[in-house]
Amino acid sequence: MALNSTIYKADLNIANMDTNYYASHALTLARHPSETEERLMVRLVAFMLFASDTLAFGKGLSDEDAPDLWQKDLTDAIELWIEVGLPSERDIKKACGKSNQVAVVLYGGRVADMWWTQNSKALLKLKNLCVINLAETQMLTEICTRNMQMSCNVQDEQFFISSDAGNIEISPAFLKPFS
Repeated sequence: MALNSTIYKADLNIANMDTNYYASHALTLARHPSETEERLMVRLVAFMLFASDTLAFGKGLSDEDAPDLWQKDLTDAIELWIEVGLPSERDIKKACGKSNQVAVVLYGGRVADMWWTQNSKALLKLKNLCVINLAETQMLTEICTRNMQMSCNVQDEQFFISSDAGNIEISPAFLKPFS
């Protein structure tokens, strides 16, 4: 018998002064049985990084050929493909061929740093790719609950996340911004 996903709800208010994006989102996230709370929260931060009215969570771990998040236009063409974790170079190149832009959101500390060292030479050549490293993500699990009320304020690429469970600050490192 297969294990079911665990459902999390997030009422998220975003005020991004860098991109002039201000909106509220009522999000439902399904946590795959093999997914950690840390990865779930990194997916939520990835949403905050690229928030828009058309950004949606994909099937992620349930489907290897689907992104963790994506944004499509009205013709169903993929505008933005977002992968969380340490995807293979082959998967990134495949995503770059399917989408206008691809973002990879790394986490995991030294493991993410080693991944970037091994893959950066090939990935720096891809013009429609952005790579972001979230160095310290363990603290995200401290504010993770099944029903989250969160506010995210962004200024000068600094993310200030407030919730009923606590407040944290995240400083993403843009290893490769979009060209």
